Amino acid sequence: MLLPSRPSRVAAWVLFFVLFVPVFGLPIVVVGAASVAGQWNDVLPSHLTLRHLHDAFVSNAGIELLTSLATGIIASVVALVIGTWAALAVRALRRRGAKVIGTLFVLPIAVPSVSVGLGLLVAFSRPPFLLNGTSVIVVIAHVVLVTAFAFSSVSAGLARLPAHFEQVAASLGGRPAYVLFRVTLPLLTPSLVAAAGLCFALSMGELGATIMVYPPGWVTLPVGIFALTDRGAVFDGAALTVLLLVLTLVVLVAVSRIRTRASYR
Repeated sequence: MLLPSRPSRVAAWVLFFVLFVPVFGLPIVVVGAASVAGQWNDVLPSHLTLRHLHDAFVSNAGIELLTSLATGIIASVVALVIGTWAALAVRALRRRGAKVIGTLFVLPIAVPSVSVGLGLLVAFSRPPFLLNGTSVIVVIAHVVLVTAFAFSSVSAGLARLPAHFEQVAASLGGRPAYVLFRVTLPLLTPSLVAAAGLCFALSMGELGATIMVYPPGWVTLPVGIFALTDRGAVFDGAALTVLLLVLTLVVLVAVSRIRTRASYR
């Protein structure tokens, strides 16, 4: 136990609730209340209704949800492959080279996502890489933004990975590819699953870069939520937000179960 005494544990719980409730919990509660509100002219909503949630399912939200799912899954897989490859490559470099490559990979999260979207929009608006107006540029934007998290997660897993497992496999005649796919990657499974879940969650909620590059036929759910709230349909936007939160939470719970089983094995 990091906090062995009872007063310290109580103080930690009190601090947790003091910080969590107003910063994280209250906004989620307000969004949930707004999704079932008919009116909200007082402290609490009135004329509660499920119409907004119903409209969220029968409107274009289904298409936007599928678009977000497709974008999130593709971006997560691509980012996981690139981030894992980069983490393995950096592991073999000297310290100075590893720092340079690591800095380049985390650079996209150090700048506003709108800047990333604008950069991609300018870069891919001219031949021979004319991707403006296609769904591909949206996926690329998500990959650029979430690859840094995949790289960091896998790098942390590699740092905790005992080297003697790979050394023993190599000393027994295992080729580099065999050691990688039969020893290293299986041992990294918890980190890989965690990285995939993090990338998916971040992709599902990404708005800044997406709104800069998305074409009319590839509207993600966050863009749809932004469009509704921008038109003043706050309650409808809240209903879509609840749908987005629930879907992302379901996927993360499933990923956590996979990660737990992988850690156990």
